[in-house]
Amino acid sequence: MLETTLLLVAAFFAGTLNAVAGGGSFLTLPALIFVGVPPVVANATGTVALLPGYVASIFGSREDMEPAPGLTLRAVVLISLVGGVLGAALLLVTSDKAFNRLIPWLLLLATAMFAFGPQLRQWATRQRSANAHPSRARAVAGLLLVSGYGGYFNGGMGILMLALFGLLGQTRLNAMNAIKNLVSTLLTAIAVAIYAAGGIVQWKEALIMMVAATLGGYLGARGARRLPPAVLRWSIVGIGLVMTVLFFLRG
Repeated sequence: MLETTLLLVAAFFAGTLNAVAGGGSFLTLPALIFVGVPPVVANATGTVALLPGYVASIFGSREDMEPAPGLTLRAVVLISLVGGVLGAALLLVTSDKAFNRLIPWLLLLATAMFAFGPQLRQWATRQRSANAHPSRARAVAGLLLVSGYGGYFNGGMGILMLALFGLLGQTRLNAMNAIKNLVSTLLTAIAVAIYAAGGIVQWKEALIMMVAATLGGYLGARGARRLPPAVLRWSIVGIGLVMTVLFFLRG
């Protein structure tokens, strides 16, 4: 009963975090490890558990959905699927030791990018002013890299994605958040299929967590639309810093 309660609570708040900023796997991963699941398997199982929450977050933020400059909605879908396949396949051949070493550094990079998002966008604007047309190649390459990261490791994916959209010139945080929810759902769906085929999912724990993650994802997406942009931005930065520090301490 204690383990089940822990997984349910972690999944609910993970679904909420993913809908608002990303990083929900920071909660699901430690919870699953605490109940005895190995790290790589815990990452895959937590990803499966969060899929319904991602789907719910799309419905919660659908009014604000708008692709970043240089991308169409169709391109976002196709690139996300390709990147997700590559990243998930890479996880299947990664050892627990290597996986643990990479996590905090990837989170640190993602948080720093979003924290300095306004400055990075100003730099990107200056670069675009020299070239009248936004670079579609850069947008495609950036989304492909972030999608590969998301297929490999779900933690911090939302923060990295928001940072990318800011670099591409998207200025409305709610629009960035909505398209992030769409990409996260696509990445999670393809990753789940590959993880399941690779036999690294513990379905009992995944199914227990799905219901709570779905509720958290919908409520989080609706609540994010009511937050002032400044509050939302610095909440995202704060979540990223906490995740980074705790993963470094975890070793």
